[in-house]
Amino acid sequence: MAYAIQWVRSLLFVISVYVAIAVVGLGLFPWALVSRKGARAGCMNVCRYVRWAAPWMIGLKTEIRGTPPDYECIVASKHQSFLDVFLVFSAVPAGKFIMKSILKYAPIVGQYGLRIGCVPVDRGKRAAAIKQMVDGVKKGSATPGQLIIYPQGTRIAPGVKAPYKVGTAVLYEQLGQPCVPVAANVGLFWPKRGIYRKQGTAVVEFLEPIQPGLPRDEFLTLLETRIETASNRLNEEAGFHAPH
Repeated sequence: MAYAIQWVRSLLFVISVYVAIAVVGLGLFPWALVSRKGARAGCMNVCRYVRWAAPWMIGLKTEIRGTPPDYECIVASKHQSFLDVFLVFSAVPAGKFIMKSILKYAPIVGQYGLRIGCVPVDRGKRAAAIKQMVDGVKKGSATPGQLIIYPQGTRIAPGVKAPYKVGTAVLYEQLGQPCVPVAANVGLFWPKRGIYRKQGTAVVEFLEPIQPGLPRDEFLTLLETRIETASNRLNEEAGFHAPH
């Protein structure tokens, strides 16, 4: 019975998030079209709603640890579900993402993405995609911000091992900016698929920045070590121990 009640609460919460996205997205769209501040305000308000509603609707608190950067940099985040997207974006003053190029043609969503400084990239051939990604980020450097990327490329469940992709190292090398790793345990409570959300405290933690100038392989190894070590610690705090 307890599971069924939590599942219903989760369903109502998920519906409310989609409603909030629609209401805020449409309501602030005219402002977003003429002002980057309007687009960012829309995105921030959705993030705030998620953090406000989750504790009382589904019993899920959220916590942001460490020092979020307020300077131009790469933010390389552990990615377990959409919750870490909301938390990391809400913690930095000018977050932006690399998005699929086709999304820039999507009504409303595409315009919000472009207005907050997201970099459109055609996905496909890896080498071409990386070059386009680097060129796009450099062209967008006139709009300072925190480029949020996911070094494993997709959502990875807690305890699952997946390689860190070379594209992150290429961006780090080409842009010459600090890289701020981010650990997370949010996937324990908000999974990558499904409706059910667990009660507890979901945490993202901003870690010590990696300064520019390291060789590509050394950087990637250091990045993986910092994120995985801290994420495992957060998982264990929440009572989860990865199988060996």
